[in-house]
Amino acid sequence: MASCRTCDLRMLVVIACGLLTAIILGLGIWRTVIKIQRATVTPESSIPIAFCRNGGTWENGRCICTEEWKGLRCTIANFCENSTYMSFTFGRIPVGRYGTSLQTCDKNTLNAGSPIATRMCSQSKYGEIELQNATIGNCNENLETLENQIDNITVDSKNISTEAQILTSDASKLTAENITSATRVVGQLFNVSRKAEAEAKKVAVTTVSQLLDASEDAFQRAAATDNSKSFTTLIEQMESYSLTLGNESVVEPNIAIQTVHLEDSSGSTRVRFSVFKGSSESLVSGSTSVDPNVDRLDPDGRVELQILLSSQKSTNVCGFVVYQNNKLFQSKTFTAKSDFSQKIISSKVNESEQDPTISVEMVFSPKYNQKEYQLHAYACVYWNFLTKDWDTYGCYKDRIADGFLGCRCNHTTNFAVLMTFKKDYKYPESLDILSNIGCALSIAGLALTIIFQIVTRKVRKTSVTWVLVNLCTSMLIFNLIFVFGIENSNKNLKISESNTDIDVENNEMLTKDTIDIPNPSCTVIAALLHYFLLVTLTWSGLNATQLYFLLIRTMKPLPQHFIIFISLIGWGVPAIIVAVTVGIIYSQSGNNSNWELDYRQEEICWLAIPNSNDFIKSPFLWAFIIPTTILLISNVVIFIIITVKVLWKNNQDLTSTKKFSSVKKILSTLSIAVIFGITWILAYFMLIDDDNVRIIFSFIFFFFNTTQGLQIFFLYTVRTKIFQNEASKVLKSLSSSFGRVTSLPSVTPLRLRVRVYNMLRSLPVLHEHFRLLEASEEEKTLSESHQANSSI
Repeated sequence: MASCRTCDLRMLVVIACGLLTAIILGLGIWRTVIKIQRATVTPESSIPIAFCRNGGTWENGRCICTEEWKGLRCTIANFCENSTYMSFTFGRIPVGRYGTSLQTCDKNTLNAGSPIATRMCSQSKYGEIELQNATIGNCNENLETLENQIDNITVDSKNISTEAQILTSDASKLTAENITSATRVVGQLFNVSRKAEAEAKKVAVTTVSQLLDASEDAFQRAAATDNSKSFTTLIEQMESYSLTLGNESVVEPNIAIQTVHLEDSSGSTRVRFSVFKGSSESLVSGSTSVDPNVDRLDPDGRVELQILLSSQKSTNVCGFVVYQNNKLFQSKTFTAKSDFSQKIISSKVNESEQDPTISVEMVFSPKYNQKEYQLHAYACVYWNFLTKDWDTYGCYKDRIADGFLGCRCNHTTNFAVLMTFKKDYKYPESLDILSNIGCALSIAGLALTIIFQIVTRKVRKTSVTWVLVNLCTSMLIFNLIFVFGIENSNKNLKISESNTDIDVENNEMLTKDTIDIPNPSCTVIAALLHYFLLVTLTWSGLNATQLYFLLIRTMKPLPQHFIIFISLIGWGVPAIIVAVTVGIIYSQSGNNSNWELDYRQEEICWLAIPNSNDFIKSPFLWAFIIPTTILLISNVVIFIIITVKVLWKNNQDLTSTKKFSSVKKILSTLSIAVIFGITWILAYFMLIDDDNVRIIFSFIFFFFNTTQGLQIFFLYTVRTKIFQNEASKVLKSLSSSFGRVTSLPSVTPLRLRVRVYNMLRSLPVLHEHFRLLEASEEEKTLSESHQANSSI
């Protein structure tokens, strides 16, 4: 019996909590070790680590190199080293490109800040890389002044073409106005009636290639204000120019032009033109070929694009133009958001009238990231000069074969394949057992804490109950939504793993290059998670503010209508943030049906994590990171103040043997840290750019935050005298039902308790401090008999 009397309910609670914590911590450490081991084990792959060198990337079975390198592994130099010419200095220049001088025009000149000279790095017919002489420009000329000299092209075409090439050499600085002026100038250089020199036209091809390096946004703004149809004029003039090169070709990084002269015959005409894949994204010399007098297409693994031009009539000259991208073809119908290369192929014959017997067959090898996207649909189109947009008239789909998309048309012009992709999202696995256990324990702990706080509110009579109940309520709702709604239901949709299911019968016009399956319920879940997490963090901040008033500013009462005021803030401010965020995103998206993915992720129903380039403009930053950071900083500051000035303040009148021992201080500190949400600071350590360290901090963050509700239950419910008394009664009733009545003595002898109680009454201010940090009010006043016994 004596040993039974020494059993203390608090000790049992401590042991139970310790065992539960040890089990969860052990499982978490085990899971962390497994993840680190899996991360350090290199998966078997046919491609060794760092197979592609010098910035090359492995895509679709081959290395895609930068322009400065080539070869199977991007190890062969494809550039000219730093050089000087006269007084001009040039940096490294890729083969086939013009490099700009480091010296720029003086600020007092018309062309201030632009490079003075350019120099080309070329490759001889023997494969040797060599630098050409530099071309020096005129700092008092710009694209606008050149546009005014169009009438002088006939007599000064070479100088105008050279100046235009120099002025467009730095594509990153080209504005919409620059693009419009440049297209007008080079369009007239190709105009047969202007009679420009042949060399000037070849330089103009270089200018067009440089223009195609300008930003998509600049081209869109230029097309929107192009009232003179300069884009259309340039495209038409280049088609005509493609018939004038004899059997030669002009190849620049973003454009290739080929003329084919055929022998006179009375039979039909058949010409096949091919564009081959290169080690980089740029077109290079030798990347095209012409095969006359063939009767079919013959694509292989090296072919990226192939076109077969057929006619029942005898044709002397055929011309082909390949554009590396579609920036000159600004469509009002089709919207492209991806950065996949979209080549445009033009074919033309020297017939004055449209040949009714002509036919064009084409195959395109779709170029996209096959790890992230899946081809959903495509359309065979041509550029309609009347509508200045893509059209499907006269074009049809052919059966797909060996990874190629087939098309055929009954006329010649600029052709393309418009493609729509589905992103192959990597949906995460369901929550594991450890996550479910942590969330379930938190949900149970929060529910019990709310019930306990409400049922015992009259007994405790404390003002912190309202704040704690609101905090636990918002956290409980967040945990419930997280457990049952974080996964996107699109995860269970079946996705085709091949292109064989693509419709090749109907050649319908497409409107965008990427599609996503809408899921409004997932968007609602993301908004609710966003809202209740902000509410939880806001109430933790309000709890910190209330304790600051009660513990630090003890001589001043709480502001009038304080509870009403903080309730409006706790539930209203997060609602405003979420509503404004969703409203702004929806209004900015216009008619875009996929506006949801600007707000949430597809993989899970949570806020979208933007790319590093768009992070400053992202709603994730302004609607979550910044408010959370402000709340955490304020909570940490108040936490430090309360810890230093109240919890760990030395009092000479008390010794370590008194009630307020170091253990109590530690428990009070933990109580404040948990309720203030201090552990959310660990989320910032998860941004460390080291996988192993990030995994460790991810687990620590998971452990403290998924069990936050359980921690609140232990610190603010289990530790209270009322809960322990009720638990003691339950245990007594259980023991009596088995015929064993067990007496559960207090933690300290009655005499010491009464002395401490009397001491506390002599220190009302300090007593009030620790009373507010307790999970409940202190016990009822000791009975008179207890007080009498205390004097013995």
